Amino acid sequence: ELTRQPPGHPWAAQLPTELRLFVAGEPCAADPARRSPVAPEGWAIFRWRIHCERSGLRTIESRLLEADAASHTHFTRVDTPDGDGRVRERVLVTGRDAPWPIDTPAGEPPPGSLGAYLTLGALHIATGWDHLAFVLALLLVASSLREVAGLVTGFTVGHSLTLGLAVLGVVRPDANAVEVLIGFSIALVAVENAWLVSGRDRFLPRAVAGVLSSAAALALLGSGLLPPLAWVGLALFSACHFGLLRRTQRAGAVRAVVAFAFGLVHGFGFAGILMELSLPTEQLVTVLFGFNVGVELGQLAAVALAWPLLRLLARSRPEGARRLVETLSAAIFGLGLFWLVSRNFG
Repeated sequence: ELTRQPPGHPWAAQLPTELRLFVAGEPCAADPARRSPVAPEGWAIFRWRIHCERSGLRTIESRLLEADAASHTHFTRVDTPDGDGRVRERVLVTGRDAPWPIDTPAGEPPPGSLGAYLTLGALHIATGWDHLAFVLALLLVASSLREVAGLVTGFTVGHSLTLGLAVLGVVRPDANAVEVLIGFSIALVAVENAWLVSGRDRFLPRAVAGVLSSAAALALLGSGLLPPLAWVGLALFSACHFGLLRRTQRAGAVRAVVAFAFGLVHGFGFAGILMELSLPTEQLVTVLFGFNVGVELGQLAAVALAWPLLRLLARSRPEGARRLVETLSAAIFGLGLFWLVSRNFG
């Protein structure tokens, strides 16, 4: 069993009792777990032997981390060379899922993983507060359903592209740097919202440039995760973005392009949990399709909930709608800045 190990957590004692194998409905006896001295950096490998006295259909039940993190998500992979040779994967949620039958009864097709990864994608977006904050920030100043469609499409195309490239192993970005950039994307779009509703003055773009230049100076002194050139690049990107918005009459089109660009970053964030698995090549299409569709369904559900409420308020109380945009943009900016600073300097 390969799993992350929190410092000081008694995995060796808990694993055999919280991850159990049943045969014909009866639990199998398990020896104590032993930690392997060889493991990838940041990981721990535990092995233990299980003794089953009878034969029959086998099932796995997980109660891992139930006392510490209810509804924790676990990736389970079973390779049974004595069976049909098929590698089976499933996402097990502690405290929610019933025991998982890893054997296929006679006459039934092998279990697929499409539904499990579709569910995982939906859960990932539903519990990914940074991704939801970014989507809400995009919606706050959208003036029409057509503009919403352009923003959502741009974001979807961007994160679908990088999700596939990352899981297929074509691109392997630094996960920590991706998390920093996600925080930046949220903060920048929130500032953009405030700038658009306040009359497009010159103060906010200059303030953004000043903050990013200060971050570059700190990076030169060895502080933070991102290198100085990355901050310089973000400053140039921000300056060009505000410059285009100031000169164009089609702000929605510019924002859709930015949604695509930041979607590329968020796609690497979505891919993080899948990149940790050693997925068989023949199942990559199923996994990618299921997970991405799940993400899209969760994202569309968030849009379908937020957008009508925003439009209803905008039509009934225009001044109240403006104050709401300013208030929510300020709150989202605070979240984005917190994630940016904590992930870069934490």
